[in-house]
Amino acid sequence: GGNYAQSTTYRAELTANSTNNTAEDSYYVYFNVTANTLNYTQEGNPEVVLTVFQDDTEITNIDGLTYGTYNGVTGFDVTTATGLFTVASDYAITSNSSTDATVQNWTFTLTYLNQNYDQSGNYGNNMNVEFIFSKEESEAEVTSLANYIIGTYTSDGVNGLYYHDADLVNGANDNSYRYSGANPSNYVCFGSNEATCPEDNLYRIIGIFNGQVKLIKSTNYENHYWNGSGGSNGNVWSDSTLNTTILNITYLDGLGTNWSSLIFEYSWQVGGITSAQRNSVPATLLSYEVGADSSNTPYNAKIGLMYISDYGFATSADNWGYTLDNSAITNDNWLYLNTNEWTITRHSEGTVYAFQISSAGTVSGGVVGSAFNVVRPVFYLNSNVTYVSGTGTESDPYRIA
Repeated sequence: GGNYAQSTTYRAELTANSTNNTAEDSYYVYFNVTANTLNYTQEGNPEVVLTVFQDDTEITNIDGLTYGTYNGVTGFDVTTATGLFTVASDYAITSNSSTDATVQNWTFTLTYLNQNYDQSGNYGNNMNVEFIFSKEESEAEVTSLANYIIGTYTSDGVNGLYYHDADLVNGANDNSYRYSGANPSNYVCFGSNEATCPEDNLYRIIGIFNGQVKLIKSTNYENHYWNGSGGSNGNVWSDSTLNTTILNITYLDGLGTNWSSLIFEYSWQVGGITSAQRNSVPATLLSYEVGADSSNTPYNAKIGLMYISDYGFATSADNWGYTLDNSAITNDNWLYLNTNEWTITRHSEGTVYAFQISSAGTVSGGVVGSAFNVVRPVFYLNSNVTYVSGTGTESDPYRIA
């Protein structure tokens, strides 16, 4: 058959209390996707389109949604959308009559497109939506994931969340919020809208830095060389095959357009550190990697790896005073996988080594073209990514839009 469409119309009404008075008011209109298990059965091709008209005027701009013409239908691609979207903000309505109300009609149409390819991958999937008219602005509209997490902070250590200001003993002193300890509730479902988040789509929050949430994949993505296969390959991150091909092409493209668009292109500090510097306490190591004492060599990309200092601050706060050659760093450390794992930090005194978190939990050098180590992608979310639901546990991760 052809495209399948369903429409519904709601209205806002205003009447003046006297023919001698002019009544003026405003309201908010929201499109809220409360659940969605739909997917793109062919990457990049929308399958569900939302069209909105206010009387005869089509709405063509909704923050967070892409407007276009798809298979002959104009509207917004909502195939994998979740969460609350603002259709109209502080929308004005005026009436000069006490008998004939001013009426503003809003017509919403959801169209399931009949594409010329196999769409059976969405068989049995569904989308639940609601349209909300409100006199007041929805709090959910302005709740970014970063602000939501910051709002859960009460005091250092509660749920493993620490505020690293100047008063935090052995802290980063960068006003970041970081998760530390054995198993904090810092899970995020990324790349899936399924009711139960697949294990492969579970990520964890390293922290919040300058209003942006930094995520790391909860499980191993794959094992890779830091830079190709060969003992003499160089250790410059901008030339690394792990960076240029594996992470920022293969992995990034695999996320799909909608999810990859939530990721911020970050300026990674990749100058590296010396062999002696690697065994510092986390705060000092942070300065060597990205702070005042770093080599200040940036590389802009969406996907990277964790810094050694990220690993150092993930241990229990009681261990932040230990250098990273101390096995105590593995104690109550949610980032420790008990295997060899690459970091983004290179050995600045040599040409073939990059630093890894060893299976023993300490920092060691690995030959970039010989060591075949665990890789977990790391990235920063755009600051406007919003919190939708969830408590951050593994079984109820944060959902975002």
